[in-house]
Amino acid sequence: MQRFYLDTAIWRDYFEDRKDSIRPLGEFAFQFLKKCQLRKWIVFVSPEIEKELLTYYSKERLGQVFLSFKDIIVKIDYSKQQVSEALSFWSKTNRKFPFSGILHSIIARDKAAILVCRDAHFWEIKLADCILPEEID
Repeated sequence: MQRFYLDTAIWRDYFEDRKDSIRPLGEFAFQFLKKCQLRKWIVFVSPEIEKELLTYYSKERLGQVFLSFKDIIVKIDYSKQQVSEALSFWSKTNRKFPFSGILHSIIARDKAAILVCRDAHFWEIKLADCILPEEID
């Protein structure tokens, strides 16, 4: 069974039906989530993702969206050890990457999940396998 961890930006693409100059990012996120539902794949959501999303949306809105995908979403936590590892990595790279990006990568890696993301820094961090939502067959 496939396991995925979606970066905050992918959730925002879905919530806001975002587009860039030529691509329908929101539609890519929606189609990805629908494929997960059809194939009964797992999508992990951590408190860090929820915290980041709550800076943009109400708790009610977040709950509504997550409820739409309740059959595939698995809420997970992260450990002090993962935070410590993220801080160490962040420090060793002279804060080149966003701390939250490092933490998301570690969480995905430790859950044996593919990190669904769009930001290039996730591929540079190299702690988790990364994929764009539109690359899922």
